[in-house]
Amino acid sequence: MAILQRFAARSHKGATRMIWQLAWPQLLMMFFHFWLGFTDVFVAGRLSDQVQASLGIITQSLFFFLVVAMALANGAVASISQSLGAGRDKRAARYAMLGIALVVLASSLLVLVAIPLNGPLLTLLRVPEAIRPITDYFLKVYLLLLPPYYLFIMGNAIFRAQKQVHLPLLAMILVTTVNILGDFGLGFGLWGLPRMGYKGLAWATFFSVSAGALFDLFILARRGWLRPSHFPPLRWIRRGLPYLFQVAWPAGMLQILWHSGYLVIYALTASLPHGNITALAALTAGLRLESILFLPAFAFNMTASILVGHYLGAGDVDGARGIGWRTWGLGCGAITLLTACLWMAIDPLSAVLAPQAAVQAETARYLQFNFLAIPFTVTSMIFGGVFNGAGATRYNMKTIGGTVWLVRIPCAYILGHLLLGTATGIWAAMLISQSLQAIIMLYLFKNKDWFRFSMHAHKLQPSTGVRHAAHFPATLPSKSK
Repeated sequence: MAILQRFAARSHKGATRMIWQLAWPQLLMMFFHFWLGFTDVFVAGRLSDQVQASLGIITQSLFFFLVVAMALANGAVASISQSLGAGRDKRAARYAMLGIALVVLASSLLVLVAIPLNGPLLTLLRVPEAIRPITDYFLKVYLLLLPPYYLFIMGNAIFRAQKQVHLPLLAMILVTTVNILGDFGLGFGLWGLPRMGYKGLAWATFFSVSAGALFDLFILARRGWLRPSHFPPLRWIRRGLPYLFQVAWPAGMLQILWHSGYLVIYALTASLPHGNITALAALTAGLRLESILFLPAFAFNMTASILVGHYLGAGDVDGARGIGWRTWGLGCGAITLLTACLWMAIDPLSAVLAPQAAVQAETARYLQFNFLAIPFTVTSMIFGGVFNGAGATRYNMKTIGGTVWLVRIPCAYILGHLLLGTATGIWAAMLISQSLQAIIMLYLFKNKDWFRFSMHAHKLQPSTGVRHAAHFPATLPSKSK
């Protein structure tokens, strides 16, 4: 109960300080995450345009292979943070061990299924013959990478649930450092390393993520989270797994809806009646530049998830509401202010990744629409983090997935193809969908009882099938001494 008492003793006056203590390491982590992706694209472009095109295809496809890991990570953060907030340390450790076992099992099965389907997958992705050998090599190495990547994602989720956010930061610094050294060293043959070209990029990613996974496992073992005695018995798993699943499956479905929606946006942009090639290049450059703002929003998303999980675990619904409002105000205010500063540098920013005049102008238009959408985007992401921490991931799935497929894509087609005939219609559709999405998320947070999805809630909700802690067996919520 010591964790619960220390947590409950924090006054609301210290909430802002508590948010920043969790947010700044995650903001810094996102900074390294940005440079990780930027370096891959930079080195690939210096090798050849074919390598850069292959890397882009496989990087986008990798998100689909990581859906299960990200879904289970959401479930782990909700279940572990709520358990720790309730002072149920043993239950938290069991959920951590269960999460690790599930990602090992899921990634191993995925590798066994996907490797024999390597060729059909490339055909499904409609990879041009000119870059098929390069893409084939990237895909093979990235499939072998899935078990370490799954462990890396789950390990960081377990640390975040404990509010030990400096550990994922250290892991990301390690991954970024190894990856950058590998990209330049193996890609160009620097520092006495073999010159492997595009193959070096693939193995740099493999070694860097594997190093991050080993780091996470080492710290977890050293801190006693990987003890065999913590692995839950079968009876516990039968009763504890449903909560993890009810949080994970909507989170996984959201990832599928979101990334598939972006693929459709790419297709709509590529098939515009006017200026489609320029628009496609602007979309690629704009997304990369927009991540300067998008990634910090993730830091506040994860902060909200952690804190809400702990408050609800302690049974403090008012505290969870309060920390949700404060995180939103702080995160939305800070990132909107940063957006206002970057607005004055839209043209220079566009020129960084879009040297051609036409692409630069279109990239600037993309950024204008999406910078206007930033307050709405941040609102959706932060309240999405609140719902993740509460276990109410189905709200995120329905709202975000619904606005992408029922608002953004139809509007993009109508405005971009039927009315305007240019990319401006697609950029406008993004702004419209983000605005509506934020309004719905704000309404749900303010008016709905999203906290009923937490384990601490007292009643079984027949309409949703939510099983709460009161209905778990007596062995599940055993407390540590």
